[in-house]
Amino acid sequence: MVVKHTGLDRLILALNAIFLTCAVLVVVVPLIYIVVASFMDPTVLLNRGLSFNVSDWSLDGYQMILSNPAMIRGFANAVLYSVSFALVTVTVSIFAGYALSDERLAGRGFFMIIFIITMFFGGGLIPTYLLVRNLGMLDTVWAIIVPGAVNVWNIILSRTFFKGVPRELKEAANVDGASEMKIFFQIVIPLSKPIIFVLALYAFVGQWNSYFDAMIYLDNPNLHPLQLVLRSILIQNQAAPGMISDQLAMAELKRLSEMIKYSAIVISSLPLIIMYPFFQKYFEKGVMLGSLK
Repeated sequence: MVVKHTGLDRLILALNAIFLTCAVLVVVVPLIYIVVASFMDPTVLLNRGLSFNVSDWSLDGYQMILSNPAMIRGFANAVLYSVSFALVTVTVSIFAGYALSDERLAGRGFFMIIFIITMFFGGGLIPTYLLVRNLGMLDTVWAIIVPGAVNVWNIILSRTFFKGVPRELKEAANVDGASEMKIFFQIVIPLSKPIIFVLALYAFVGQWNSYFDAMIYLDNPNLHPLQLVLRSILIQNQAAPGMISDQLAMAELKRLSEMIKYSAIVISSLPLIIMYPFFQKYFEKGVMLGSLK
């Protein structure tokens, strides 16, 4: 069937194409700039700008970062924190969301009100720090994982998703004598892969990019995640005005800072770029299903 477009339709389609092209360029151009700049000699980058001439490229930035033991340790810590945080957050969200989606749960409206209140009102940084300290979680992995493990938005998203699961499936399982736990693990969970992967991706990306909690709760440098290690490296390689009288030394520090900066961005973003294609097929479906009703 051939659809005939009016003049207004063609105008709208053209404007949509222009808008989408601009949106893609806004994302792709900075990405290309950062990737190419990470391979360039910083002297050439500072003096002449971006160059696609291979002779102007250098791997010194990657070598400096990867030869730093703190980087390897920070990378391992970031993977540990992000994976652990995603597992805990998804588990809490799925269990809480499933329970709140069941109309038989007594007081579920009250529980939802309590959860929603916490989305708008919080104690702030100082009470949270005191709570973490009094629980003995300072300088431990738990200080990174536990405080943000209960995400109300994720609970609401999973609750909405579970409401869309056909009630007939659970009723049929009940007739066959299945318990609630058996229904949950053998019927509901296999149908919930889209929302599980979406919540896991949200939690992993959020924790991977986070450094503030580690900066507040972790004093031991051996426990610092990658983002905090990168922050420390970049700060150490930035000279404040008036601190260095030797212009050559200041120029070298600026050169080292530029060399490390772009390479660090690429390295810290690499795991997310690698994992996204595996989650992408679930991403749109999970978000849309979680938005129904």
